[in-house]
Amino acid sequence: MVWDTEGTRRRLKEAATAEFAERGLDGTTMTRIAGRAGINKERLYAYYGDKNALWAVVLADELDRLATAVELAGVGLDDIGEFAGATYDYHGTHPELGRLLQWEGLTRGPAADAVRRSAHYREKVERFAQAQRDGVLDAGLDPAHLVFALIALAAWWQTVPQLAEMITGASGDDVSERDRRRAFVVDAARRLTAAR
Repeated sequence: MVWDTEGTRRRLKEAATAEFAERGLDGTTMTRIAGRAGINKERLYAYYGDKNALWAVVLADELDRLATAVELAGVGLDDIGEFAGATYDYHGTHPELGRLLQWEGLTRGPAADAVRRSAHYREKVERFAQAQRDGVLDAGLDPAHLVFALIALAAWWQTVPQLAEMITGASGDDVSERDRRRAFVVDAARRLTAAR
């Protein structure tokens, strides 16, 4: 019998993503992850090492998927509104990412894969700074703060849906409300960053 290594790895990572999103790093176990995947726990350890290593892989992969999806959407800093809109869309269809990031923040430990992730965000800040120098974005805003603000603007709707519903009086499950929220994100990002 031939063992499907890639399929097994994928199932284990999918199970880990779901478990970590539901329970956080401290709230789940390798046994729960293996059980959810229907795969022997020893195989999980063999492929990913310990739980902290698996957590770092899951978080890094989810963030890579976001970066790829937004880039593949064909939006860039020449239209910061659509860039923010694509980020909003991604978080809407992948709510586990927001939960993973919240769990990471709650642990107060070192960030997973911090060196690589920091380099990714520094590159993004530099892209924003270059767009400011090119006159595409408002040069009066700190580019690092701007990156953070746009991520929050786009992602926070899905990260704390109960707060969004309390404030707006509308559920994010309503398609027309989701459309209104996206339109707001796009418009707000454009207004926030418009070159003056």
